[in-house]
Amino acid sequence: MVALVLLCATACTSTPTSAGKVTLGFSAWPGWFPWQVAQEQDLFRRNGLDVELKYFDSYTDSLNALSSGAIDANSQTLNDTLASVSGGAQQTIILVNDNSTGNDQVIAREGISGIADLKGKKVAVEQGTVDHYLLLLALTEAGLSQKDIELVPLATDAAAAAFVAGKVDAVGAFAPFTTTALQRAGSRAIATSAEFPGAIPDHLVVSRALAKDRPEAAQALVNTWFDTLDWIKENNGQAIEIMAKRGGVSVGDYRSYDAGTTIFTLRQNIDAFTPGVTPTHLNHQAGLIADFMVSTGLTPNRPSLDGLFDDRFVKAVQK
Repeated sequence: MVALVLLCATACTSTPTSAGKVTLGFSAWPGWFPWQVAQEQDLFRRNGLDVELKYFDSYTDSLNALSSGAIDANSQTLNDTLASVSGGAQQTIILVNDNSTGNDQVIAREGISGIADLKGKKVAVEQGTVDHYLLLLALTEAGLSQKDIELVPLATDAAAAAFVAGKVDAVGAFAPFTTTALQRAGSRAIATSAEFPGAIPDHLVVSRALAKDRPEAAQALVNTWFDTLDWIKENNGQAIEIMAKRGGVSVGDYRSYDAGTTIFTLRQNIDAFTPGVTPTHLNHQAGLIADFMVSTGLTPNRPSLDGLFDDRFVKAVQK
């Protein structure tokens, strides 16, 4: 990562309240654990921001919290943001944290060698969230649909536990819950996000009110993110310990997630926000996801992409 500074020359000396207070939500995903590092290393305050960092054991609860206005910002996927927007939520994506490149997985018991073998089987997944989306993508590619399986809707931690207990044949889960699921003897991943490049980008999402009325706070969040990545690069061992502890896994397990979560650089952020026609461009990927969500019944209405992306904050960060 590269060292980054603010365009504003006073950023590093601003007071903790210069950008006000923000409640920021995050949950169990390797691409979001750097927020824990930012808090423990006091990097929010250094960017003039008073942050209440709120960890959600349930990812769905974090989505609901942002949609209801209980928090100002949240760490969530593109597809889940689109689902919230389709339901009337006013949200704006201001940063790409990462792309899932293998850490979202469909894991099956021994004897199931591929997605096609899931026909008629019990599959646990947190309904309506990103791993449900991954499951549907994989089923579609295999010529199947959700009607061909017995979907068991459970929160991701409970879904992984149910799979280990032998109550279901397969599970859709994301790291670190994949580590739990793979404890079942003979289990293996039969589909991962690595097979669907660009399909699962993860973001910092804020209420549109925050982006519009408090742009200095949104900018401070984005600046803190890149400062945190720089700190992690320079203090990798300590950072991994912090993130592994937050994830409830060993340092070794956490390091195994590296390839499956590709953290975006500033340049990759700017490129992703730039309109284009490939999976690396957010506008294109959002269109594909929106169409897929409607066609598979994840949402009855195609979400509007108007105002969904705001690239001014990543563009205001300098090397």
